[in-house]
Amino acid sequence: MQRRAQREQPERAKRLTRVLVCAAAVPVMLVATGCSSDSGSDDGGDKAASASASASPSPTVQAAAYRTLPEACGVLSKKTLKDLAPKAKSGKEGSSDDVASRASCSWSSLDNNGVKGSQFRWLNVSLLRFESDTTRGPGEKLAQEYYDKQVRDVRATPGARSVSAQPVAGTGDEATAVRYDLKKDEGTFKQQTVVARVENVVVTLDYNGAGLAGDKTPDADALMADAKKAAREAVLSVTKANGPGAASGSPSAAASGKPSAPASKAPSASASAEN
Repeated sequence: MQRRAQREQPERAKRLTRVLVCAAAVPVMLVATGCSSDSGSDDGGDKAASASASASPSPTVQAAAYRTLPEACGVLSKKTLKDLAPKAKSGKEGSSDDVASRASCSWSSLDNNGVKGSQFRWLNVSLLRFESDTTRGPGEKLAQEYYDKQVRDVRATPGARSVSAQPVAGTGDEATAVRYDLKKDEGTFKQQTVVARVENVVVTLDYNGAGLAGDKTPDADALMADAKKAAREAVLSVTKANGPGAASGSPSAAASGKPSAPASKAPSASASAEN
């Protein structure tokens, strides 16, 4: 009996060892299974996030209402040109790398009466069109920002005296008329500038006059009345060039990433008095 008990003891020890080994292996398997499950869950979350990101819509911006500009030297009628610059033979077109976005034209008139003096007139029309920008906003907003800056710049013209500004009705969406005097060696120049915005286009009309060689200084009120009339005509030309219904811009995902032309390249509204 004693020998039998001694033989069975090693067998029991072996069986106990196998049970303990199996018991110890179970948590390892569970842990491995748990890690595998978590990894699968994270991978699914990444795929879902990626799918969600790819489904996000592209940024859109309201399309610019006006897509072109009229020929700058043709925005004013022959009658208006005869009234404002009677001695001008033709308009001088300003340089531009894209006339559908930025254009200008000027007329110079000198009525020389010899020893009795001379009457000088200078007229300039500048047109600047802005495209909608997916980063900066709609073309109309960009044009309005430039309009505000243009008015400020005209009012701050170096050497300007007796500066005054007033809103102008019936000229585009908004318009401001600025007047001032500018003294030069030849005489006192009466400067009139009308800045107008229609949709995404800014029109700047400069008109100045002076009596030279002893001739009388022109009446500023008469010059301003002519400038306002010409500005309304130029704005109307912009509208006509884009046809009926052009102002019904719709959201567009293919809008340009920048304005049609940098504002800094536009002809200065205060340059007229220096010619």
